[in-house]
Order: sequence, then structure tokens, then C-alpha cells
Amino acid sequence: MINDRTVIDAHVHAPVLSSLRPAWLTWADEFSGDHSWRNAYRGDRPDPAALDALLHSEGVDHALLFCEYSPRATGVQAIEDVVPLAQGSPGRFSLVANLNPHIHFPLVGELQRQLDLGAVALKLHPVHGCFDPGDKELYPVYARCSDLGIPVILHSGTSSFPGSRTSCGNPELLLDAIDYFPELNFIFAHGGRGWWYDAAAFMAQTKPNVWLDLAGLPPKKLPEYYRRFDLARIARKMIFGTDWPGVPGVRRNVEALMGLGLPEDTLTGVLAGNARRVFTRLPSDL
Repeated sequence: MINDRTVIDAHVHAPVLSSLRPAWLTWADEFSGDHSWRNAYRGDRPDPAALDALLHSEGVDHALLFCEYSPRATGVQAIEDVVPLAQGSPGRFSLVANLNPHIHFPLVGELQRQLDLGAVALKLHPVHGCFDPGDKELYPVYARCSDLGIPVILHSGTSSFPGSRTSCGNPELLLDAIDYFPELNFIFAHGGRGWWYDAAAFMAQTKPNVWLDLAGLPPKKLPEYYRRFDLARIARKMIFGTDWPGVPGVRRNVEALMGLGLPEDTLTGVLAGNARRVFTRLPSDL
């Protein structure tokens, strides 16, 4: 907790370092600044107790751990690599599944396999995986997620990693799926970063099942990024996330968010309440 407020970081990476492309490590070291994220590692593997202690010191009550199957851009961060973290500290960590239609088939079968390992959500990375998230091939996945109450997180906006395909980060590619699956919550990670802030925010404001994940966005810049919107209103659809370890500390981001002057109930929602509402499989005591 920070200032008696529960904090859920809904966007955390803790991969085995040897599974990554060099650009990932460069990104983590550059954007973490003086935040000692490597203290959570023993060799090239994250240590469950050390990561738990580090995030606890940063005020994080719970974190969603991502995996990613993007060999072209960042490498293969297998879900099996983060399962021990969730098993070691189930009160602190939950797993997020990941699918890449160029790798996994049948998709629904692989989704179920990862859900059976304990995943509480699905992340798709169309920019690193180079696929259209609105392709009908993914509709059976969306249907299964809708039936099970599993939210879908999608990378939206740009990426700096070599091998990325930025055109696949356009939030508008999901317009049909969002309307076709009205009971399925879609979360735009990075909030449309780059030139799609307006599209992502407008969709979140007008579609009940669309949310914005703040990972990778400096909180102080949110008024600039969403300047065409009433920030206090659009913040009701925001979910806090950092993109750890590529952030100069979770606490620093939370404190910057607190400095924006958002209404108290809205701030509480951003930091934890909206995540509780969307990620229905989180521990009940959060």
C-alpha cells in the first residue's frame, strides 16, 4: 500500500533473462534509471522471494506477471518461467497468458493450457507478434475468454523493439471484436501510445468493455497525452500498470499519479478498484 491505498500493478515483466533478445535488456536498463530491478534476480532468473520483497518495498500489493511469445522482437518469455513466482507468492502475483497465432495452434487449446496453469487474463502482443488482433482467427479465443470472464489485454500503440510491426498496434483494429463481444473486457496496454491516444481514449469513453492500461506512460504526461479529453472522466476507465522493470520505480509512478489532482474515488479506482472489477480471478482479499 502507498498512503493507505491498495496498489495493483497490472503490467509486470519478470522473464528469464537468457530467453530475451539484447534489445529487451537495453530497454529495461535504460528506462529503469536508478531503480535496482536486477536485485530481484539470482543469475538470469527472477527469485520469487526477492521479487516479492522488492515489489513490497515499492508499495505493490499485487502484480500481474506477463509472459510473451515474440521471437521476432523480444524473445520467448514462456509462461512456465513465471509460474514459480506465482506459486511462491500467490498473494502477491497472478499470471497472464499469452498467445501468438504464428506459434500456437490450436489457439483455444493453448489458451486453456495456460489458464490451467493459473492465468487470470490473456495478453496479446500484435505489434511484436506481427498479427492483426481483429483477425477472425482470434474470435474463438475471444469467445472462450468471454464465456470464462477472462479479460484480454492488447498492446496498443508503438514499440521501439526491432522486428515490431507498428501498424498492428492500432486500437481501431479491435472495433468489430469489441462490439461483437460486449461482455468481454478489452484493455489497451499503453493507452494507444504514440499517435493513437485519441482513438484508444475515445473507445474507452464510449465502449463499456474497453479500458486503458497506463504501463509505460509517465503519469505526469497523462494530461498532455489525453489533452482532448476530460482527464478525470477518462481516468475512470484507467488501470494502473508500469511495464516493470522498464520504469524508475513503481512508487514513483504512483506518487506522480497522486499529484494529478484526480477525485479520490477515481484515483482509488485507477490504482486498484478498476483492476479488481476487470480481473475477476484476482485473490478475493485484495
